[in-house]
Amino acid sequence: MTEKLPLLKIVQEAAQRIHSRVVNIRHHLHANPELSFQEFRTADFVADELEAMGIPCTRMSKTGVVGIIEGKKGSGRTIALRADLDALPIQEKTNAAYASKNEGVMHACGHDVHTASLLGAAQILNELRDEFGGTVKLIFQPGEEVLPGGASIMIADGVLENPTPEFIFAQHVFPALPAGKVGFRRGMYMASTDELHVTVFGKGGHAAMVKDYVNPVLIASHIIAALHAFFMDEKTRLRSAAETPTVLAFGKISGMGATNVIPDSVTIAGTFRTMNEEWRNKAHEFLIRTSEGIAEEMGGRCEFRIDRGYPVLYNDTLVTDKARKAAEAFLGVENVTELDLRMTAEDFAFYSQKVPACFYRLGTDSQDGKFSAGVHSPLFDIDEKALQTGAGLLAWIALDALKNDEN
Repeated sequence: MTEKLPLLKIVQEAAQRIHSRVVNIRHHLHANPELSFQEFRTADFVADELEAMGIPCTRMSKTGVVGIIEGKKGSGRTIALRADLDALPIQEKTNAAYASKNEGVMHACGHDVHTASLLGAAQILNELRDEFGGTVKLIFQPGEEVLPGGASIMIADGVLENPTPEFIFAQHVFPALPAGKVGFRRGMYMASTDELHVTVFGKGGHAAMVKDYVNPVLIASHIIAALHAFFMDEKTRLRSAAETPTVLAFGKISGMGATNVIPDSVTIAGTFRTMNEEWRNKAHEFLIRTSEGIAEEMGGRCEFRIDRGYPVLYNDTLVTDKARKAAEAFLGVENVTELDLRMTAEDFAFYSQKVPACFYRLGTDSQDGKFSAGVHSPLFDIDEKALQTGAGLLAWIALDALKNDEN
């Protein structure tokens, strides 16, 4: 009688067995990208794949898909796995056989990898329903790349209800690591991100007639200098700011004056990012109050608009530690690394604000560095060995998370 393989080995072999299928799925998705909140054909494809596997699914938030896998070992906890569907407005330059067929649209952030990996994990988990109890909720969400973020819309539409997951997991491509490796970080991982739009009003006039105008360019420069000194200079930052990573940067200023023409107004645009939601709210108040005060003192007026973006992405310590141990068992300790804190943003943060979460990185480069181009690059591509890791590890993390803590 043949001895049954350990579940870990079964998942590893399943990931290897279905690898070519996951690659084909990724090629289809990569060749047919769709922009945020326009992922209608992509959602159709995902739903068709789930239904072909016998996994019931529903459509929500117009272009989102949610699948449900019920384990046959009885009731238990519910966990969620998430992938994103949208592509970017970038003209692809990889010359790959599976390059984008849609002019000016490209999966340059690896969402095709995320979706293909989750479909692969779904196949593995569905085949192993006899081996676990509980429920796996598969979330394929639209619009990660643009505000307000598809995650926030799906949450508002009830994706975290009926059933409510105890934990949620997601992975993201990472060209800084070779395929076969992954990275984790507990606690604060990615920043909140807000867009700053400032209009400074003065009084225009001839530059030589100093007493006749109020120069909004000068006011704007004082505002930028004062805010930058407060947030970015260690000596002047408040204690609350110094205790959490914070970035303030202005990348655009427009006055539309001339060498001898003072304009009536100046516009400024920038970004504010931090790692603490309480401090974020206080900082918003300070930004507005300080800017308005400087403008008024200099005889002008300021309108300061903050377009609130994604929140802080926080990886729950216990959930992340458990997922990391699962990854070490699946890949080997030497293939699991610690990630640095990032001031970039991700709308998975909305889930992490609601449910204990773990967002980890999937290595996608080759050993020779052929696939080292960063995300959002027209040259971005991956070593497709990463898809075996992406599908297999996601399935294994799910199975490990479904176990009772005492087991």
